[in-house]
Amino acid sequence: MTHHISAMIDSHPKPTAMVDKEKLSECIAACFECAQICGACADACLGEDMVTELATCIRTDLDCADICAATGAILSRQTGTNTDILRAVLEACRTACGVCARECEQHAHMHEHCRICAEACRRCEDACAALLATLT
Repeated sequence: MTHHISAMIDSHPKPTAMVDKEKLSECIAACFECAQICGACADACLGEDMVTELATCIRTDLDCADICAATGAILSRQTGTNTDILRAVLEACRTACGVCARECEQHAHMHEHCRICAEACRRCEDACAALLATLT
């Protein structure tokens, strides 16, 4: 997936020079993957017999999915990039992923989908931090 993302960034007629293209591609991919995984985890939680006990996990999954999807979309736009906005969405995404990972880690010993979700959230959290560190 990052190959196509990188190719699209490279093909842009006016790419932004404010970010590391490799870190940008990795972060976009991590955001969209995390959004999908969090949505799937929320759905899997709804299928569990103990769904009431997973209400916070479901809500956190859904919030994280929305924030990751929005972050991936914003990062994909290259024309007229504003670093203040990039910093804000990357910080929000990193925070949401950390919160979601901690919530899913509480259930990971009982639910494989929560373990997978926590791992995806940690990858996205790290990708956001890595991109943040390169912003000029």
